[in-house]
Amino acid sequence: MKIFISGGCKNGKSTFAQNIASAWGEPRYYIATMDAVDDEDIERIERHRQERVGLGFITIEQPDRIEEILEKCDVQGSFLLDSLTAILANEMFAKSNRVDYNAHLRIADGLTKVLDQVQNIVIVSDFIYSDAAIYDPLTQHYRKSLAYLDRVAAQHCDVVLEAAFTQIIVHKTC
Repeated sequence: MKIFISGGCKNGKSTFAQNIASAWGEPRYYIATMDAVDDEDIERIERHRQERVGLGFITIEQPDRIEEILEKCDVQGSFLLDSLTAILANEMFAKSNRVDYNAHLRIADGLTKVLDQVQNIVIVSDFIYSDAAIYDPLTQHYRKSLAYLDRVAAQHCDVVLEAAFTQIIVHKTC
């Protein structure tokens, strides 16, 4: 089963995704994509680690080049990829201090390779599209790039869910 979950910040996406993936067989892989840049990120990562204690997840730190998990993991295992939002930020705004405006295309290729080879995966992304603010061109490009990745994930997944106000809305089922 391939499941895509999108939703706003702190709407329970990660916990819901974790509950799904922890019900699947082993080995269970938590694909951690956040590359901590500040104390808040470090606290969030630690909170997520604590939430996974005892659930049988093997954590794979993969802040970029998502397709490399295929070399590190048993593709017959179960996967939780958290999140597309972070991996896009990591690859688009790499430490080289240059913006990679095509990062989403490379990520989409890698994500498609992963989705073609694994059987059980939950993919988490952030819904950042509903406000009415006007953004600078770089931020708008990031938003459009994430929307592109979300569409790729949704197209390849059997189930598409949205976490909104701690409720789960079903948008697609197989």
